[in-house]
Amino acid sequence: HAARPFVLLAQQSLFDATRAPAGKQTAWAYCHVPNGSTVDMTDAIERQVERFAPGFRVRILARSTRHAAAMEAYNPNYVGGDINGGVQDLLQHFTRPSLSLTPYRTPAKGIYICSSSTPPGGGVHGMCGYYAAQVVLREWEK
Repeated sequence: HAARPFVLLAQQSLFDATRAPAGKQTAWAYCHVPNGSTVDMTDAIERQVERFAPGFRVRILARSTRHAAAMEAYNPNYVGGDINGGVQDLLQHFTRPSLSLTPYRTPAKGIYICSSSTPPGGGVHGMCGYYAAQVVLREWEK
């Protein structure tokens, strides 16, 4: 486990005021760890954020944390704690849920999927749904 991990952080309350009380903010962060890790990376993550945003730690009013193994216990789709739904390699993008050039269409007519398991993956928030909707609209126009 890295002492200074690469941290992904989002401050959703900047764009959705309903996520925090007036005058407060929320922050959501994670880092990559080995599959199924039980190591709590909270301190390492907060130290990294503090490096780039001095004063961050003293502003924390509450926190909710889970290690990778706890993530899988929370949601069995997070195998080993992977929030992106498994392997994100090129082959997987064309074989989920079945071999297809359109990964949002299922073998069942009229059934489509979108999630972090579909291209472009979980790190590109919202784009899976956008691309799936484009496929649905094109096919429904036929």
